[in-house]
Amino acid sequence: MLSKNWLKIVLEIAAIVFTSAVFGIFWNRTLLADAWRGAPAGQTAPAAQQAEALPMPIALVQVKELHDSGQAVLVDARSGASFAKEHISGARSFPLEEATRQQTPQLQGVAKDAVIIAYCNGFSCHDSMELGKLLIKAGYASVYVFEGGLPEWRDAGYPTTGGAP
Repeated sequence: MLSKNWLKIVLEIAAIVFTSAVFGIFWNRTLLADAWRGAPAGQTAPAAQQAEALPMPIALVQVKELHDSGQAVLVDARSGASFAKEHISGARSFPLEEATRQQTPQLQGVAKDAVIIAYCNGFSCHDSMELGKLLIKAGYASVYVFEGGLPEWRDAGYPTTGGAP
């Protein structure tokens, strides 16, 4: 009697495992087919749909160094009114709203191979990342995002100013 119960339990477990395996194979069939063909994981989308290029994050220390040496163009992605109220000294205003209106965003007087650092209102603000993406699509080669933005710059005691955009 005891062996009959064990046999029944083993058969039930086998049925559950088999059903789960069949469901898993069906659910992941495209991933498995790509793996069988030798395609790299995550590269199943056509070239037109592949991930867009993202600007690299840059830390406060590097931003300050590039700012002081004049090797980078700092671009404020916030609104013109916010820029007028306060911005990093020497930065240029290029609001995200303005950039999205342009078919190919252009920074006047900035070469495509210049180092560009976009910033906005800190870690909770994503305008600088979006502006960075647009600038990369427009052909700018070295685009970075200062995620700490104006608040981190100001908190470090670095120079800010107000003025017209």
